[in-house]
Amino acid sequence: MKWLITNAYLVDPASGREGYGAVAIADGRIVAIQEHPADPPAAPAIPGFTPDRTWDAQRRVLAPALVDTYARLTGPVLEQQTRLERELHGAAAGGIGHLVVAPDTAPPLDEPGLVEMLLERARRAATADILPLGALTVGLKGEQLAEMARLTTAGCIAFSQGDRPMRDTLALLRAMQYAASFDLPVWLTAADPDLSLPGGAHDGVVAARLGLPPIPVAAETVALTRLIELAAEAGVRLHVVNLSSERSVALIRRAKDEGLPVSASVSALHLTMTELDIGAFDTNAHVIPPLRSSRDREALAAAVADGTIDVITSNHTTVGRDAKAYPFSESAPGAAGFETLLPLVLRWGESQGLSLAQTLAPVSSRAAALVDNDEWGRLAVGAPADLILFDPDEPWIVDAHSLVGPAHNTPWWGLPLTGRVTHLMRRGTFVFEREAAPVKN
Repeated sequence: MKWLITNAYLVDPASGREGYGAVAIADGRIVAIQEHPADPPAAPAIPGFTPDRTWDAQRRVLAPALVDTYARLTGPVLEQQTRLERELHGAAAGGIGHLVVAPDTAPPLDEPGLVEMLLERARRAATADILPLGALTVGLKGEQLAEMARLTTAGCIAFSQGDRPMRDTLALLRAMQYAASFDLPVWLTAADPDLSLPGGAHDGVVAARLGLPPIPVAAETVALTRLIELAAEAGVRLHVVNLSSERSVALIRRAKDEGLPVSASVSALHLTMTELDIGAFDTNAHVIPPLRSSRDREALAAAVADGTIDVITSNHTTVGRDAKAYPFSESAPGAAGFETLLPLVLRWGESQGLSLAQTLAPVSSRAAALVDNDEWGRLAVGAPADLILFDPDEPWIVDAHSLVGPAHNTPWWGLPLTGRVTHLMRRGTFVFEREAAPVKN
């Protein structure tokens, strides 16, 4: 199918270019881009290109599909095709075309057959590309090393413990050294298990007022210092997942200044909420790492803008209603993030005074670079036609009527957001449409 998408506001995060124009698509790739004024009187003619369909984008933003670099697929996604399809449909509704999946599925991704099964089921779903993180250790138990070389052959892009701690420092060093011998990156969370009390909140005024177990910033910085030092010793590429504090930003900045191959991410939730959003024990705000202070949030937001923190994630975790119905400290941690990722990223970009291209880069071009893909995250001739169309000014309420996927456990429940994906195209085919595309033959 040959498409000509006209009257779109084109945003290329990789180059920073923005402006109204038309995009020609054939054989799943962008074959031409032509600038034109907004609301042209007629569809522009592209020499040598005859479209099968012409689509007026009605001045909405056309940009590369989002690359979400950390999400957890909970439940029986390896056993039930429909469960995986529902999760990926929710991701598509959020404009996510490429999705990095943590290894703590059920069972964990510690065997090549499980990785291959997940990839095959995702291929059948035909919505988002899945990029699995392999288990660093067998069963994520932090003891015996997983077969990283075989897992890489099966399709894993890096290795992780998910949210499971690895207490044995020598075992962690040996795992990093083994990964480094194959030039395989490790993606790890920074949380000291002895300081990260279950069911806790940030060690601040809210935890004190509500009587919740306090989780100090040191729970993150102690673990982060350990990871950086071990990675430097092992010579491994280290990506630290979902930071939450100002002091961690300083540690990452120093490691980068020293030339260490270290990168980091932060969740969109931690850029837009604080400990105060726990309110009166809202269990949807029970997340790992915990929501921290306004000062931490501001430091994280600035760190993404200046590149100290490389990417923004959804940190999506589906948690059922029953598991969230317990008292805060006994509830299951995690928040849905697929469908709120774009509006929260837009809110962050606006707070930093960034252009649309700069705003989208941490969830597109910079995220693509993190996973070593030089094709994704670009709106350019020759790039794959993995595209989103969205209205950055559309207001909507987060509720059961607006969310498409199965996950409703978000602290944004019942609240207004601005900016919404209307379409997702993968390799020249629409895989999500919130409304029918107005086309002409």
